[in-house]
Amino acid sequence: MDFTGEHVVVTGASSGIGLATARRIAACGGKVTMIARRRELLEDLAAQIGTTAHAIAADAGDRDQILSAMDKAVACSGPIDGLFLNAGIEGMFAPVTDYTDEAFEAVMRINATSLFWTLRHVLPDMMVRKKGAIVITGSLAAETGMAGNIGYLASKHAALGIARAVAMEAAPHGVRCNVINPGFIDTPILGGVPDSFKRQMAGRVPQKRIGTPEEAAAVAAFLLSSDASHVTAQSLAVDGGLLGTLMIES
Repeated sequence: MDFTGEHVVVTGASSGIGLATARRIAACGGKVTMIARRRELLEDLAAQIGTTAHAIAADAGDRDQILSAMDKAVACSGPIDGLFLNAGIEGMFAPVTDYTDEAFEAVMRINATSLFWTLRHVLPDMMVRKKGAIVITGSLAAETGMAGNIGYLASKHAALGIARAVAMEAAPHGVRCNVINPGFIDTPILGGVPDSFKRQMAGRVPQKRIGTPEEAAAVAAFLLSSDASHVTAQSLAVDGGLLGTLMIES
């Protein structure tokens, strides 16, 4: 994949899949704007990547902050050719009857409403330029039912719907939009999970292992690249075969 001359914006870029994707874009010759909440960490990571990486601290769940970050990205590195909307939260773990209004609203704001804000802001320029690739980080929860986290499940179903709507509206204007659905990936979210439970998780995957952020990043980068020029409105699992089997349990 060649991103020479391309500017890609990545949200949730301070760790995991977002960071791995930013690194891959830069390694393939692209300019990358990294957006996340932790300013000092983000700036250090951008400096490690090199002069083609630029850091902007912003909270994806704050409308003014995320839209300002998009404007700053354009001012610094030029029009946005690729947009990886990767920022997200897991939300509260509780049955529906105990799930709070506050938890539901928070996870929907960051995982779904923020996508709407950002895409509405960025799409017009992409469509005028007749150029743009968008990737949204979904989840296996975007394609199946799971118990114990209704907010997350609803938000990821919403993210998939948003992506498909955008893909249909933007396709005549040369803009693509796709979703990646990570399975069990070794990101900081799993940092506190006991090794014994990780082994159980891996045992449910047909490949019998947990994936790496770099493996998910490779798929995200492909969808953002011109190599995927005829791919849009797709939801692609990066999960070692988990979603395509009967191994998912509630």
